[in-house]
Amino acid sequence: MMITIAIDGPAAAGKGTLSRRIAEEYGFHHLDTGLTYRATAKALLDAGLPLDDEAVAEKMARNVELAGLDRSVLSAHAIGEAASKIAVMPAVRRALVEAQRAFSQREPGTVLDGRDIGTVVCPDAAVKLYVTASPEVRAKRRYDEIVAGGGSADYDAIFEDVKKRDERDMGRADSPLRPAEDAHLLDTSEMSIEAAFQGAKTLIDAALQKKI
Repeated sequence: MMITIAIDGPAAAGKGTLSRRIAEEYGFHHLDTGLTYRATAKALLDAGLPLDDEAVAEKMARNVELAGLDRSVLSAHAIGEAASKIAVMPAVRRALVEAQRAFSQREPGTVLDGRDIGTVVCPDAAVKLYVTASPEVRAKRRYDEIVAGGGSADYDAIFEDVKKRDERDMGRADSPLRPAEDAHLLDTSEMSIEAAFQGAKTLIDAALQKKI
């Protein structure tokens, strides 16, 4: 028995924290698909290669090792900026979607989070969640995270960045960010991660019962 859980949503809505918690609870494999784009971008930057050559970027994408994605390294701002440039390339998206789909078939189950899991990568996932929150709440979370880590941050700049990222993610022609028609909506603006987890757990347990 193999089960796939697809979790989508905008930046800083809490989907990564929720995904890791679910994977830990059920003993499933977890993949933050955004890191696959960041890993591709880092490989290009490390090799001193251009970020606007689709054929070169696709080649790098096909060589990304999904098992060794280091969130702490890949979360650097410069890598994020580079990733957003290559993420709009159809050939790069195709290569990484293939790798993500292959990952989703791992036993006993997988949790994939990103922007287009329920709509494109795993449209047949047993459970689809769309985790969202207001831009103000998401900007505040990101601000608090940076400050807690000892960094300095400007809330207004982060808020503008969140809005710009949403426009880019929702407005792109290839695999725009949107909830799958059969996705369950979890708005975490006023909800703790624990409450979101309990909501998700109820849905997952029901799906697992159906599979037995």
